[in-house]
Amino acid sequence: MVSLPLALLTVSTPAHGTGNDKAKAERAAIHPVTTPRELSAWLARVPRTREFPTDLDPTLRAEGGTFVVEMSSAPGCLPCGDLWARLLRFGRSYGWQVRTISSSDALLRSGLLGLPWVGHPVLWVRPTNDPARLVPAAIGTDHDENLRRNIYLATKMLTGVRPDIGLRAMSKYTGIVAPSAAASTTPKRKGG
Repeated sequence: MVSLPLALLTVSTPAHGTGNDKAKAERAAIHPVTTPRELSAWLARVPRTREFPTDLDPTLRAEGGTFVVEMSSAPGCLPCGDLWARLLRFGRSYGWQVRTISSSDALLRSGLLGLPWVGHPVLWVRPTNDPARLVPAAIGTDHDENLRRNIYLATKMLTGVRPDIGLRAMSKYTGIVAPSAAASTTPKRKGG
């Protein structure tokens, strides 16, 4: 079972109860989907960002050459396909590069940032010239407007806004991911 950082995902659980509360909280935060109907049902529950900073569009257009959006993916991952389509629209609108990364790179990045691995897709924003500086912007697919806001805030964090302020302002991560079979990673060992 995966342990989710409460700084990134807010899950309501009773303060008292059985030892099973942690497992219930984890299941509540992660929503594996396998059909378009399940994906639509979970997305329908996700609130949409309605208020945006006044500089959101100009900032995203200006930073298109400076930053890149990268996402993890896996064969048969329905939320990955959904997120990819949304990111392609974002990239066309704002002039950003959109790329996929390998499962092993995604797992490594999550570990380096101290994030639990919950499955594909995970979205990162990083400077084009610095692969080591990155900010997670989404775990699971999301609505276009929420992704735009999170990418904007990740950009702001990478250019000087305090991370705790940026993370609080981000739309909550949806956790709409592929089930473990599609999300599994099989890191290869060197030499064999």
